[in-house]
Order: sequence, then structure tokens, then C-alpha cells
Amino acid sequence: QVQLVESGGGLVQAGGSLRLSCAASGRTFSSYAMGWFRQAPGKEREFVAAISWSGGSTYDADSVKGRFTISRDNAKNTVYLQMNSLKPEDPAVYYCAAGPYDPEYYSFGTYDFEYWGQGTQVTVSS
Repeated sequence: QVQLVESGGGLVQAGGSLRLSCAASGRTFSSYAMGWFRQAPGKEREFVAAISWSGGSTYDADSVKGRFTISRDNAKNTVYLQMNSLKPEDPAVYYCAAGPYDPEYYSFGTYDFEYWGQGTQVTVSS
């Protein structure tokens, strides 16, 4: 079992930045791939970014490529999502997730990930 708790969401102006954090506890954090998803009202949960257990490989959705960066600190059992140049289409509840396999084998659907946090709200004002 892995418990995930997100933090760092809030209100930011368009063009601004936020850094989300996800603290993990329970089973060995460093043995899991980690991902971020988001879900806006009335829409399905969508993939944002993923990172391998070592942090050596990262994967980004086209919609955030060049703006968002996923990273992890296995010593702190924490994964981060640095979000820059936020746009009006970025607001959503952002979820952290843990998956048992290397993202190299993922289709980046929600079914690839086994454990989920409760989410943190990101709001962007224009």
C-alpha cells in the first residue's frame, strides 16, 4: 500500500508558476513510477506527466510539453510537478499517482497507475 498526499495547488495568474508536491508513505517509494494527472469539471482525468522510479526518464503530455516538469526526490519520498507559463486551459484538480511498472510500458491511462492521492486544486485567473 502507498499513501499519496498532494500539496501546492492554489490560484495563480495566467503566465505564472506553481510547484505541486506529492508526499508518499507506505511501501518503498523508489520502486514505483510516479505520475501526475488532472481532471477539469465535466472532463475525464487526463495524463500530464510521468517519471521512472530512478528519475532517469520522464514523459509529458503534448499539452504541457515545455511548460511543466516532473521530478522526484527518492530520499524525501516526494515527486514534484513544476508548472510554468500556466494557461487558462490548465485549471483542474491535479492528482498524483504511483504505478508498478516503468513508464516505458505505459499507455499513460489511469489504469497504468495503482495508487492515487486525493488531488489538489489549481486555478488560473486570466
